[in-house]
Amino acid sequence: MADVVALPVVQDGAPRVLVGGAALDAGVRWVHASDSAGVARLLDGGELLLTTAAAWPRDARSLRALVRELAAVGVSGVVVELGDRMPRVPDAVVEACAEASLALVALAGEVKFVTVTEAVHRALIDAQTAALRERQRLHELFTALSLRGAPADVIVTETARALDAPVVLENLAGEVIATEALSRPVAEVLALGADGASERVPVQARGVRWGSLTALVGPPHPAGRLTVLELGATALAFGCLADGAAEWTVLAHRTLIDDLLGSRFARVDDVAARLARLGFDVGGRAACGVVVRTSEAADRIRARATAEGVAALAARRDDAVVLLVVPPAGGLSDAAARRIAGPAVAVVIGQPADDVPGLLASTRAALELAARAPEDAADTVRRVADRPLAQLVAALGDDRRLQEHGERMLAPLIRYDRERRGDLLDVLAALVAHPGNRSAAATASHLSRSVFYQRLAVIADLLAVDLDDGEVLAALHIALLARPRGARERS
Repeated sequence: MADVVALPVVQDGAPRVLVGGAALDAGVRWVHASDSAGVARLLDGGELLLTTAAAWPRDARSLRALVRELAAVGVSGVVVELGDRMPRVPDAVVEACAEASLALVALAGEVKFVTVTEAVHRALIDAQTAALRERQRLHELFTALSLRGAPADVIVTETARALDAPVVLENLAGEVIATEALSRPVAEVLALGADGASERVPVQARGVRWGSLTALVGPPHPAGRLTVLELGATALAFGCLADGAAEWTVLAHRTLIDDLLGSRFARVDDVAARLARLGFDVGGRAACGVVVRTSEAADRIRARATAEGVAALAARRDDAVVLLVVPPAGGLSDAAARRIAGPAVAVVIGQPADDVPGLLASTRAALELAARAPEDAADTVRRVADRPLAQLVAALGDDRRLQEHGERMLAPLIRYDRERRGDLLDVLAALVAHPGNRSAAATASHLSRSVFYQRLAVIADLLAVDLDDGEVLAALHIALLARPRGARERS
């Protein structure tokens, strides 16, 4: 109705909106011109009624009844052209339209109803044509995504972009698999979606349902918001048919753990909300990060954690599986950690945490310690809590000053190893790992004692330090821990 009032041909009649507001949001599917008082029986709903009211009754009671009949059949609005027969719209008509939330517009000037009808119908046809084109474009987009095997999060993102509104994908258990919040906080989007302030369609095919796709309320879409949402759901269903719904869980865990470790979040509440919607509530609980150096699939390790009564999210990261776990009340024992990890693999357990930043520090510290585990560390369980320096470096995170300290202190060794393909950094790492037992350090370096001591002499000369000084060893240990993992691997 608002669009109709804005048409130039209607504006030529000096329109005055007598009943507007939300009533002007009513959709118009057709135009009908009639002065008959019994016109309601000829209408099906969605029509805009154009009238001069020439045959309308005069008494207020009959006029109210006429308006109620029009509202009952679903008329979108009434446009009355004023004239000698009706110089002003009666109060009874205005009041009845307001009560029924029926748009009412008075035209002070004369207009050709046929011209108004043509203009509205032309606009309707243009809108329908645009809707068909947009449906075709989106159909091609989602078909292409399905054929390429696009992951669920990509499909969710494209659906949100098409609707210009946040979209959430959930499985049948209500766990959030993927979210595209656009510019809104994730926690807010998940809360609004759960409260029902949204549109929802099932993700299903061939009689099997895997979950639901939800879009928060947003602007109208030429193809229809539900149509867009259904196209996205269909593409997701094709993915489930091809890959199985288990891929959803793998995706959800991997993206969340990657976002956490990469600090790809603006608000801690957003990560906490995502964790909670995956059945992982950090608040006030002794959660921790666990790293298992194994080639086994992450979902199999997670299944064993569940069997141990441990709530866990798991994802592969490089040559290890990272788990976020909430252990039982008694904590995660070494025996339980070995059963979860499987035989003959190394496990590193981070320090307990009761919030998201603490969980991030716990997991990072576990990754750092796992990266330094010797190759023969299989079937061992190590705890970050027993490695205070690793815990300290992980807590300081990406502090530029700490990294600068490491690069500055180790620069001579880095340069030496690069130019001569040397192993001084590895030797130093073995030394700080076994500060009181150089025989064990030599063994860890796979060097004879004599060669190991020669390497130590070169290190001491290059750095101009005393390697028997505990403070020096602590500083070197921190420097090694602070080096970015990629830099360590390149060197």
